[in-house]
Amino acid sequence: MHPETVHITPYRTLAWVLITLLGLTFITITATWIDLSALTVAVALLIATVKAYIVLTYFMHLKFESSLFRVFVFMVLFIYVLVIAFTLSDYLFR
Repeated sequence: MHPETVHITPYRTLAWVLITLLGLTFITITATWIDLSALTVAVALLIATVKAYIVLTYFMHLKFESSLFRVFVFMVLFIYVLVIAFTLSDYLFR
């Protein structure tokens, strides 16, 4: 993003992001009450990943950044997914 350009996110968009994050938090809490056995952790991590994507896109303005910066963030998220996959594989096959 160039210093002379300013991206102001409308309050309506921020309100929808807030409602979405609160809804996903409520779904996460509700998912812990349901007995999904080994999938409970996977569901919680999936919802947390969606919430992280929303925060990266709107609050950290990744939506307005250059393609190179997006590639770097994608690489970090890919490493994150690998770590979670290895952790879940260890957890599921114990």
